[in-house]
Amino acid sequence: MDKIELLSPAGDLERLKVTLLYGADAVYIGGEKYGLRANATNFTLEEIREGCNFAHNLGKKVYLTLNIVFHNEDMDGVEEYIDQVVDAGIDAFIVSDPFIISYIKKNYQIEVHLSTQNSTSNYKAIEFFKEEGIDRVVLAREVSLKEMKEIIEKCKIDIEVFIHGAMCTCYSGRCALSNYVTNRDANRGGCSQVCRFSFFNPLEKEDFTMALKDNNLSKYISLLIEAGVKSLKVEGRMRSLYYLATVIGAYREIIDSYYEGSMTEDKMRILEYRLDRVANRETSTHYLLKEADDTDQYYTGRSEVSNQDYLGQVISYDKENHLIQFYERNYFEVGDYVEVFNPLGDHYVFLVEKLYDKDKNPVEVARHPDDIYFIECNTDIELGEYSMMRKVDTNESIRESKI
Repeated sequence: MDKIELLSPAGDLERLKVTLLYGADAVYIGGEKYGLRANATNFTLEEIREGCNFAHNLGKKVYLTLNIVFHNEDMDGVEEYIDQVVDAGIDAFIVSDPFIISYIKKNYQIEVHLSTQNSTSNYKAIEFFKEEGIDRVVLAREVSLKEMKEIIEKCKIDIEVFIHGAMCTCYSGRCALSNYVTNRDANRGGCSQVCRFSFFNPLEKEDFTMALKDNNLSKYISLLIEAGVKSLKVEGRMRSLYYLATVIGAYREIIDSYYEGSMTEDKMRILEYRLDRVANRETSTHYLLKEADDTDQYYTGRSEVSNQDYLGQVISYDKENHLIQFYERNYFEVGDYVEVFNPLGDHYVFLVEKLYDKDKNPVEVARHPDDIYFIECNTDIELGEYSMMRKVDTNESIRESKI
């Protein structure tokens, strides 16, 4: 049995490499045109080529988003652009416009995935798009597990489902709020996240928002696999390297543990802890198991407090002298518990007993982000490029070390 695909966002070339190394089977990226994350770094044609080469050398794939709502001026040069990115090695396009679908299918033997921007939520629509040549449908985020099963049974087409990350307040991303409030077109890459603004309610004499809680389906991955879903998609092309490494690493372990039959309550609790700590918003399962209600949304009293668990990115590890060299990201000190982890899925927790500055002078605290420090650590796990460090509390570290 082929494993379900784990699909990761990648806002730039470094994120592409990190997410693939941490266990994603494929990544979705945006070029400099026609994508819905205009404020992300995005990829030049040369970076697309390099990213595709990197992915293909690992036996993995790269999908390109081409899913804005096209206006007349957006059509200038789009065919030439498609030709160029196909030549660069893209494995599939994520699209929503009928003309774009038609052009790609007429000219290339390459997969076309129907974007969630199309808000597809019923099997009749999917049957139509299947006849037009669509290879995969990214379902509207408002589709329930029961509906997914019926769609998969009736349509016999690959289905992709969002499992983690931010949710759009408007129907599957079709937002007009940004246009009207800030004159930035969310459907052409300019979302200003108006749904997360605070508005004053004169009747209640307090602020309110329309913001949704983040999506988190980590407890229900087995149900999605057993339903026949083809691909599990994580949201977040503008998220940090640490966020992506943590989330992709956690879902990689959840998926592998399902197929190996090795998931335990302790392991799942730790993975849920990691996913919870890496985000700054509350989470929900939204439409998966029930109709969404007020428990899935923020109205008042919303708080988004970033934690400071991410301590550093590893530069190198001197095994002979047991010293990790790293770039510091957040404050920590001697006496804290630290976890180091790598793209192979290895983790090691230890108590910080000795810490040094870049000149290897002993210090008690690391307090200057982006400065180089050394930390004493005796571990057998491989620690190199893209290995990272995070802070864990005493109870968590003790539990972690016993698994």
